[in-house]
Amino acid sequence: MSVALRIVYLLAGLAVIFLGLNVGFGGIRTLGWQGGTDFLAVTDPGLFAVRDSHVRFLGGVWLGLGLTLCAATWKPAALKSTVLAICGMVFVGGVVRLVSTGLAVVTGPDLLQPLILELAAFPALALWTWKSAPNA
Repeated sequence: MSVALRIVYLLAGLAVIFLGLNVGFGGIRTLGWQGGTDFLAVTDPGLFAVRDSHVRFLGGVWLGLGLTLCAATWKPAALKSTVLAICGMVFVGGVVRLVSTGLAVVTGPDLLQPLILELAAFPALALWTWKSAPNA
């Protein structure tokens, strides 16, 4: 397996870990690592707490996916199927993003880069993994 692919696993994993920590420990408001946190007003604190807990859970899932990508740096054969599944999940997330907030929002300057990563880079990583990583 190429060193370049292992480096991509590590870099992708670290980026996903960064995002997972930001949302997992910061909730809907995040920890602010990607910008300001003062972008909403809570009108129902009880409902906000429930929704915030769900978002924290999703941040934790994202954190787990990032840790798994990092682990694939050292165990590529054992985690090949898992990396392929992660790439597929990220692609599905990008597709859902397209239908959830409207095309004008996701193709704007704040979301275009993540959208390209989700819809192009992660499928490319899956293809590279499929062709390069040894089977377990």
